[in-house]
Amino acid sequence: MAGNDLIEEIKALEQNALIALDEAQSKESLEEWRISYIGRKGALTSILRQLPSLTPEDRRLLGSIGNKVKTNLEQSFANAEQSLTKSANTNGNPSVDVTMPGRQISIGKLHPTTQILREICDAFVGMGFQVVEGPEVEWDHYNFEKLNIPKDHPARDMWDTLWIDYENDNREKSMLMRTHTSPMQVRIMENSQPPLRVLVPGKCYRYEATDATHESQFYQVEGLVVDQGITFANLKGTLYEFARLLFGTDRKVRFRVDYFPFVEPGAEMAIDCFSCSNGEGCRVCKGTGWIEILGAGMVNPKVLEGLGYDPSIYTGFAFGMGPERIAMLKYGIDDIRLFYSNDVRFLSQF
Repeated sequence: MAGNDLIEEIKALEQNALIALDEAQSKESLEEWRISYIGRKGALTSILRQLPSLTPEDRRLLGSIGNKVKTNLEQSFANAEQSLTKSANTNGNPSVDVTMPGRQISIGKLHPTTQILREICDAFVGMGFQVVEGPEVEWDHYNFEKLNIPKDHPARDMWDTLWIDYENDNREKSMLMRTHTSPMQVRIMENSQPPLRVLVPGKCYRYEATDATHESQFYQVEGLVVDQGITFANLKGTLYEFARLLFGTDRKVRFRVDYFPFVEPGAEMAIDCFSCSNGEGCRVCKGTGWIEILGAGMVNPKVLEGLGYDPSIYTGFAFGMGPERIAMLKYGIDDIRLFYSNDVRFLSQF
């Protein structure tokens, strides 16, 4: 056969092959097409086997055209095969193994601070306390003055305060980020009459260096009880019951005299350190074998009198604790900074 006739035959084969490829709609028909047109015994191979019988000039021309046609058909076959695979996956073809287990979804849960806050509130609600909340941005009037801490009182050094850039009519800074939840004692007593039994959870702020047991931003839970005949025995009984509910009867508890301007007498309550054995001391408890979890005391008569309560009739007690420190004890956490590190490895443990 002459070279020109073979060239026309290759071009006609290419057109017919592309038409047949468009009609192939399954893996089986695609394989049949491949064998028929570009396989080792296919139509294109049969034509190219006639090259040795042609003149050198026709052989070069037909070989070049044949290679281009073969490359085009192979690429068209690959595209058709890929398109068929995508269509099969989209239409639920068995090429997708529906029996394989799905990927496990990570389920969110409450932050450990939120969890321990709820446990603390539940413990005191069971003893008849009412849970209330207050503002995080507070006035000096409530945060200090009404709590028996007037201006220039040395006790203010106990709270490293973050002041808001605001001045009152006397050009004094009077707005701050609350340093404790105790201002709610004043707000509640201003607007309520005894008997009072309230619990105030909330976030507090202090300008201080952080370490394993101190943070500049932390939660606090404040408790207040005011009624006739309230004594220090009531305070100790309430807090002992709280310790038993959260930590069990085996936990050791210690009260020591402490000073807070708004209570008299004042005390701190500590629980034996979970980190060191036999109380020999470690960095968490600063070598003492104990970790303070709350401060407490009888409400100072001056505070009661300043809010219109007659201290000869009414007495009360107050306490404040850090939920993160409670969680450290309960779950064996040795660094309070972990609560605000946003480390998923830590948070996923609770």
